[in-house]
Amino acid sequence: MAKVKFLFISLIGFSFFANAQDSTKPESPKPVITGSLDVYYRFNFANSKTSQNNPTAFTNSQNSFELGMASIRADHSFGKASVTVDLGFGRRAQEFSYTDGNANTFLSLANVKQAYLSYALSDKFKLTMGKWATHIGYELVDAYLNRNYSMSYMFSYGPFSNTGLKADISLGGKTALMVGISNPSDYATTNSSRKWAIAQLSTATADSKWKFYLNYQGGKYDFGSNLNQFDVVVTGAITDKFGIGYNGTIQLRKPEGSSAKNWWGSAIYLNADPSSFFGLTLRAEYFQDKDGIITAAGGNFIETTLSGNIHEGKLTIIPELRLDNSSHDAFEKKNGDLTGSTFSAILAATYSF
Repeated sequence: MAKVKFLFISLIGFSFFANAQDSTKPESPKPVITGSLDVYYRFNFANSKTSQNNPTAFTNSQNSFELGMASIRADHSFGKASVTVDLGFGRRAQEFSYTDGNANTFLSLANVKQAYLSYALSDKFKLTMGKWATHIGYELVDAYLNRNYSMSYMFSYGPFSNTGLKADISLGGKTALMVGISNPSDYATTNSSRKWAIAQLSTATADSKWKFYLNYQGGKYDFGSNLNQFDVVVTGAITDKFGIGYNGTIQLRKPEGSSAKNWWGSAIYLNADPSSFFGLTLRAEYFQDKDGIITAAGGNFIETTLSGNIHEGKLTIIPELRLDNSSHDAFEKKNGDLTGSTFSAILAATYSF
């Protein structure tokens, strides 16, 4: 009986000690859940019955109320490791993951905007593996992060995402380097044995009011075409009420057995915020496709977009006017004739949490 009592007391003591030991272990932080929703109405004033006159991504509709994208994102970190899962549903998500099937099918691969694991080997070196949104360009896939609702030509015809392995390296101060290897851009899954190189060099002034990014992607498709893209992004805060952005990019393609071709573009963004309630952004973009890589007829495009940003908490209402001009007759009139320009209006709203 004495032995039983001793064993019982010993077990209680061990249990108390184990619990005490467990209580000293760091608790895993809770995941951070964020999300967003964007909706819009677009009207092209040509009101063609057979063409939406929309040459850029994510607003392919006419005289229709549309769900852009509903997103839900979870981020979790513990120690040196972290994970991000970012899901999207709607037309914008479908176009973003255009190589991965139908995003209107619930929980298909096309619904995965981003999903990646990261591990910080040190405070200056981090590895990430998975799928993430592209580092190239000024604009972003999530509508609430952009001041214009419609997208530029450069964003629309550049990469949307990469799936692979990358390293983020701090070079000291405000300067950092990202280098990586991935599937061909926009392919979350592929049977191709070819892999692409990606890179970004970033820096900023000491006060972070000016930021500079030099971006690259390059590789070869299975069908033999080489692709190299160089991209520059600059952002600057002139005052606390006025900022400027610039994006310039060139994509070089060399089909097997053919001469090299390219398209390139340049855009400036002027951002004014006279109050915390209201802001304006003017985007002026020149896009040249003389070799007909994107448009069969080739030529160049000039688009000018003026967007308002009306803020109420996490809600932003975006009234927008956009004029597209082409060096050739690329747009369609109501009667079906072609013309060199077209004018559109958008009323959009975004909410994030």
